[in-house]
Amino acid sequence: MTPVNPPPQHRTSPPPPSEAVRARLLRLVYGDPRAVADAVPRLTGRQRTGLDPLPTEPAALAPELLHVLRREIRVLPDDTRHLLLLAAADQHPVAAHAYLRAVAAARLDTRPLEAAEAAGVAQATAGGVVFRDAWTRIAAYEAASPADRREAHRLLARVLGGGSETARRSWHRAAGALGPSRRLAAELRSAADRARAAGEPALAGALAERAATLCPDPHEQSRLLARAATDAWHAGRPDRAHHLAARTDTPALDGILALRAGNAAEAFDTLLTTAARQKRPSEAAELLALAAEAAVYTGDLRRTQQACTLAHRLAVPPPGLLPALAAASEGDYETARDLLRETAGWCGLDGAAAWGGAGGTIASAGPGDRISAGPARGAAAHGSSGEAGLPGPVGTPNPSRPSRALTPCVPDSSPTLLIHAGIAALMLGDHPRATTATLRAAASARAQGSPVVEAQALEFRVYADFWTGRTRAAEAAAREALRQAYATGRDNGACHLRAALAMFAAVTGDEEGCRAHAAAARAHALARGLGLPAALAQWALAFLDLATGRFPAAAARLRALAGFGPGHGHRAIRHLATPHYVEAAVRTGDTRVARAAHADYERWASTMGSPDDLALSARCRALLAPGTEAVEHYRTALDLHARGTRDLERARTELLCASALRRLRRRAEARDRLHSALEAFESFGAPHCAARARAELRALGTPVSAPVATDPAALLTAQQLTVARMAAEGATNREIADRLALSPRTIDHHLRGVFARLGIRSRIELVRLLDGPRGETTGDR
Repeated sequence: MTPVNPPPQHRTSPPPPSEAVRARLLRLVYGDPRAVADAVPRLTGRQRTGLDPLPTEPAALAPELLHVLRREIRVLPDDTRHLLLLAAADQHPVAAHAYLRAVAAARLDTRPLEAAEAAGVAQATAGGVVFRDAWTRIAAYEAASPADRREAHRLLARVLGGGSETARRSWHRAAGALGPSRRLAAELRSAADRARAAGEPALAGALAERAATLCPDPHEQSRLLARAATDAWHAGRPDRAHHLAARTDTPALDGILALRAGNAAEAFDTLLTTAARQKRPSEAAELLALAAEAAVYTGDLRRTQQACTLAHRLAVPPPGLLPALAAASEGDYETARDLLRETAGWCGLDGAAAWGGAGGTIASAGPGDRISAGPARGAAAHGSSGEAGLPGPVGTPNPSRPSRALTPCVPDSSPTLLIHAGIAALMLGDHPRATTATLRAAASARAQGSPVVEAQALEFRVYADFWTGRTRAAEAAAREALRQAYATGRDNGACHLRAALAMFAAVTGDEEGCRAHAAAARAHALARGLGLPAALAQWALAFLDLATGRFPAAAARLRALAGFGPGHGHRAIRHLATPHYVEAAVRTGDTRVARAAHADYERWASTMGSPDDLALSARCRALLAPGTEAVEHYRTALDLHARGTRDLERARTELLCASALRRLRRRAEARDRLHSALEAFESFGAPHCAARARAELRALGTPVSAPVATDPAALLTAQQLTVARMAAEGATNREIADRLALSPRTIDHHLRGVFARLGIRSRIELVRLLDGPRGETTGDR
């Protein structure tokens, strides 16, 4: 059965939820398809498109499902329902693991649980009660009366002790309270602070939200709600964060949420205005760091200058990577290089110490958008979401920057510092260091319970994999980061990753995928003024044109990219795309533009000293030089590539060098270069580049044919292989879409690509192919 598009919807049917909304909804309903079917028709048009947050209360998400499950619970004996209530209260929203102690303390008979087991509702185990699913647990709790719920919480509170159980005991004491209590609210606030410091944002958020409910002081209640919203955001609960933020008047929090999923220009205005009102320098620095990120995200350099100006007026050193980016934007590449090297050494990736300013060192570095620090350069590391941090020059210089002294630091304590080190390493062309930093950052964020920062770290790991030729690994990492970005409400980060996937698709020859990802990225980016992903998507389309020999189209796209302003283009992407622009311009005979584009890139490369950047600069010189002189530049470039890590660009340089050698009739050397390039392109999965290498070999009279791959993993992209395996297992397009949080139309597109690449016409053939000895190969694809 060949894949087909889903039948057209009735013209009065509401549009399906966006991919981002589907991912968040699946997370909210614990992946239960019954709850999804109940919730989707209840969403408003703005909720379907992601403009408004989704409901987070179970009764608002899936009331019909809950009604059915509550009826199933209520037919059980009273003693059974009481035990199920106690187990449900023990497990959510704060898991206390005190059920067995509570049963023993109250001398309850557990034999009534046999009725629940017979009904298939829950099962008694040595560790407690295991419910059939999350919604059955919710129904067991909500089927009880408020008085019974309070009594269950009080019993759990009595059996919980101090130490690590203090926060959970406080929670259950508060859940058993009849009304507002200033004393209980203070106890919960203290417990939330401890949980936040311990890296448990989900627990901290639950405690702070309950404290706000019990607090009689409206002003303090607003502060507690703001903290709960921030904790919910860090815990990967974006819709809850938005609902809580709407009940407070906290511009800083509004700015952070807008930066992650709204208009970055508006986020900048809010954050900068709020920073100017702060009395504590550390808090002002944190907001300035985020405002600088918003400016970088939009590509508006004037706004970065505003942030730097305000930093100097507040006597706060420009935070994070801003000083290096500022120096680079003014053409002071030497200062930028020195600052980047310092930043890349933060948290001792070589076992060395991290940094600290004169008069202060990093005091705490929890996950997310907040790092407290000493007065000298304490706010230099901020928790960014990573979307705005792609290597590139932005900002204004800080000629009077203070010196930094190295101080001991445990790397795993601050994922944010490690992400900053990774970004700096990418800018310096040190891809192994960038990989190490971002992987450590992801592991540290995971340990601290912050999926938001974990997704950010994976976002930058993608670039290190891609530049070093691990395109399949980069694609797989990008898809995983995209899934996490959607699920945690980082829509702007997801847009950035869609643009990155467009670039990967361009390299791997997936023209339809490239155009689809680029269109989705640009649509979101242009609607929210995000110059970074918009420019990256444009570059991906240009690279696709360049790889397929459409040189005038590539030159036109890159020329337009050079002219795009804030919200549409980005200086960092223009900088990184310069070698491709030079190649496209030379191919179309516009050497004047090519020379002008290369001039600044040459100065950057010479100052940074990265072998890869120097190699690409030498390749640009070769493209602009005649005959024998060009070959010498190509050889210089290849010698530099041998010391670098950007293997894909090395292979492209070999291809260009071989073409020049063929025109000079140096056939033997040209043939050797082409065979080397062809082998590299095939290993990278870059069919368009491989086809050009074969064409050059045929021009030399060397017979060559396209390899016949029998392993599906060698022919399909990572996403296509995943979809193909699910289809071969018998899943329908709708079922695959639900499992991958994609639309059925997207699954249909992937299956058509699978059928085309494998040369098959039906799912029966797909099953046979994947069931073969080669089809079971998994690989790193």
